[in-house]
Amino acid sequence: MLSGQPEPYPHLFQPLELGFTRLPNRVLMGSMHTGLEDVRGGYEKLAAFYAERAAAGVGLIVTGGVSPTFRGRLALTASQLSYRWQLGKHKCLTKAVHAAGGRLCLQLLHAGRYAMHPFALAPSAIRAPISPITPRAMSARQIETTIAAFVRSAELAREAGYDGVEVMGSEGYLINEFLCAHSNQRDDDWGGDFARRSRFALEIVRRMRERVGDDFIIIYRLSLLDLLPDGSDWHEVEQLAGAAEDAGATMINSGFGWHEVRIPTIAASVPRAAFVFASARLKSRLRIPLITSNRINTPELAENILANGQADMVSMARPFLADSEFMRKAAQGRAASINTCIACNQGCLDRVFKKQRATCMVNPRAGYETELNYVKTTVQKHIVVVGLGPAGMACASIAAERGHKVTAFEADKIGGQLNLSLRVPGKDEFAETIRYFSNRMQELGVELHLGESASAEHLLALDADAYVIATGVRPRIPEIEGIHHAKVHSYIDVITDAASVGESVAIIGAGGIGFDVATLLAHRASSNWPEQWYVQWGIDVDETSQHALLEAAEVDVVRAARKIYLCQRSSEKPGKHLGKTTGWIHRLSLRRAGVVMLNGVRYQRIDDAGLHIIKNQVAAILPVDTVVVCAGQLPNNQLAEQLQRHGKTVHLIGGARKAVELDAEAAIRQAAMLARDL
Repeated sequence: MLSGQPEPYPHLFQPLELGFTRLPNRVLMGSMHTGLEDVRGGYEKLAAFYAERAAAGVGLIVTGGVSPTFRGRLALTASQLSYRWQLGKHKCLTKAVHAAGGRLCLQLLHAGRYAMHPFALAPSAIRAPISPITPRAMSARQIETTIAAFVRSAELAREAGYDGVEVMGSEGYLINEFLCAHSNQRDDDWGGDFARRSRFALEIVRRMRERVGDDFIIIYRLSLLDLLPDGSDWHEVEQLAGAAEDAGATMINSGFGWHEVRIPTIAASVPRAAFVFASARLKSRLRIPLITSNRINTPELAENILANGQADMVSMARPFLADSEFMRKAAQGRAASINTCIACNQGCLDRVFKKQRATCMVNPRAGYETELNYVKTTVQKHIVVVGLGPAGMACASIAAERGHKVTAFEADKIGGQLNLSLRVPGKDEFAETIRYFSNRMQELGVELHLGESASAEHLLALDADAYVIATGVRPRIPEIEGIHHAKVHSYIDVITDAASVGESVAIIGAGGIGFDVATLLAHRASSNWPEQWYVQWGIDVDETSQHALLEAAEVDVVRAARKIYLCQRSSEKPGKHLGKTTGWIHRLSLRRAGVVMLNGVRYQRIDDAGLHIIKNQVAAILPVDTVVVCAGQLPNNQLAEQLQRHGKTVHLIGGARKAVELDAEAAIRQAAMLARDL
């Protein structure tokens, strides 16, 4: 930002006074479990991850959850802080963040009944619907020792150099389980009415404050909306927030929804800042700062929340996976250069739930800061990139960032398959990725040839040092009698509106593209967005109901705009291979819309009567007007073969290299690794 120009986001960069310390701005980098916490040598890599974001100006960082006890671990291999001999790796984090000018809080998280091991403890012996394990009910003695363990972990965190702790009291973990009659059916001093159910949480905060002193941050993560029929009501939320304040909390952070709840809270289909309304309602009840969270991914949005007085601080987690320079770019007035989080969950949550290291679809360096670095080249090469889908855009950008001369060709427009994805309801965030890479390539001086097909002869004439072929995929056409019937269309023609679709549709193929096409064809446009989204998922924004949930009769189940059959050959559950943390949303949404999902289907033929199939050894006709083919893809790599015949150095990436089971996250990572090595 030039001297004399006004601050682009004055509320975002306003310091926050906490009495004993002052935070430089109003942005909290929220807790994210990366998987590095649980592996040998992971804390050194985690230190680099946090330090890079601290150096860019994040006001305060909160780590991934660390258990105060062995039984409270999420998994047997998960991280714990209970003993002084465990301090070394934590000091590695705090030293790195402080050296970068940042501040760091340790999140203390007891998994409760979400623990995925046989030693799980909970207020009552009630199994969570997302876990195969029934926990043991805690004895009164175990409750007291667990409170003491939280306090001891906070003391150790201070000794390790942390600036504070966050007490995880939301999302359905142990503390949250004590608060709700849904999971706390005790009849002793720790259960019953709300005063007794909230005692566990408040004793942790009160005793913790007594032991760590007044000059140590204690954030209490409060579930503002449990989104459970037997969750806390709004009166109880307000009561607990005030009591946590009185017990010694420095700040209140906001949580929304238990992990077991079938209401989406952080996926791309969730409207941006969808739950800020709850934070805004609580803010006037508190004297201490209130932090809001969930689906806030741009500095403009964060600024508006703060300017409107809806919170004192904004928590963003995944946006700092997508771009470690988020705060620096915002401070410089370069928001258009921010690599925006699109809430796809592919690189972060989906990987963590598969016990892999978290990263980011649009930024493969996230979590790999010590391994994937783009070092300036000492020998400039001329690199030609053909195709500017996800893989091509990433490769061209990173190669140019390293100092190579890059010439890029795209026969249509920048974005490739992402241009199809963003047309699907709930996936419009992909436009942010296209915008980012488009700006990045222009900033770095990539020579762009858009709307221009590159022939082998043209490319050979450039005599480049290396050719990167990222020409993507083409639809696979299955061998079915009648596949060229007039009522049959490819998914590309349907998504781009190049083909008209009738009132009844059969979709051949129930992979990711099949689900996307079904979602698109089932969608009914609404001018009442995002209000329709709240009603569709049963959320009471006005809080007139007891638990912020609408009665079943009030839920607006939006039926599909047409009759849709989603078919697959495999006998496994349709959508089984969709994203681990978002697949359920797609399946549930389509079922509610009335989409018929058929597995174990054998395709016979297509004719005027419709799609002839055999299901469970019984022949049937789906009497449809339109058949959409979503039966996979084949690589577009003919150009590479032509160049290789002339002895050129050719690299295939993305779908052009492997069309089967490839996604944008894998394609961009592959491109980044190639560009690093060119």
